[in-house]
Formats: sequence, structure tokens, C-alpha cells
Amino acid sequence: MAGRDAGMLNYLTLIFVCQLAGELAVTATGVPLPGPVAGMVLLFLFLVIRNRFVAGTGGDEAQAADGVPADLARVADGLLSHLSLLFVPAGVGIMAHFSLLKEDWLPLSVAIAGSSALTIAVTAWLMTVIPRGIAENRQEKGGPQ
Repeated sequence: MAGRDAGMLNYLTLIFVCQLAGELAVTATGVPLPGPVAGMVLLFLFLVIRNRFVAGTGGDEAQAADGVPADLARVADGLLSHLSLLFVPAGVGIMAHFSLLKEDWLPLSVAIAGSSALTIAVTAWLMTVIPRGIAENRQEKGGPQ
């Protein structure tokens, strides 16, 4: 197997191991969080720690400007390009339980509309607060604004 393919296989394995570890951690602790989300947090922590200790050591691994290894970025891009396939089971489930949707359409609609409005409001608020915080942080450090 070529070096690049081995690297991509290693990172695909890392993604699945992080997802499994997230599932195990959520099951063991009973935290009300989806296992894949916990796994994604673990992968993020792995990348942060890796970048702290590997950065500047002269490793020969290709890396993007954001600190994500090139092979991991290729694996992630490949998974994301086929993300729509992951919605097929959800669509089948909705059609299989359509009678439940028909009975509870009003509370479901209110929940969807309310959560969407809340998400938009929080996103807009964060988009105003974060740049201000970044600018204030740069001013405190005396850097460019």
C-alpha cells in the first residue's frame, strides 16, 4: 500500500476510533450527548494536543494552514462529499412513522420553528460578540486590529 493511502487509512481509522470512544464514554457516563459528537470533541482535542507538541518539530507530514493533516483533510472531505447519503435512513424512518407525524404535527412544527429561530438568533449574536472580543484581545496585546 502506498504511503499516502496508508496515511488516509490511518486517519479514517482514527475517526472511527474517536467515534467509538465517544459512544463508549457517553454510554459509560450517561451524559445526554450523542456519541459521535463526543467523538468529534475527542478528535478535536487530539488535533489540538498534536499541534501543540508536533508544531515546529520538523515533521515531514503535509499539513494545511489550519493545522489539520492533509490526509485527514482528504478523508474528511471524502466523507463530507457523501454526507447526503447519511440522511437516507432518517428519511426512511420519517416515512415509516408518518402516522406519528400526522398525529403530532403541531408540536413538532412549533419545536422546529422555535429551535430554528433560536439558532439563528444565537448565531447572529455570536457573530457580533466574537469579532468584538477578538478586537479587544488584539488591542490588549498591542497587535494589529
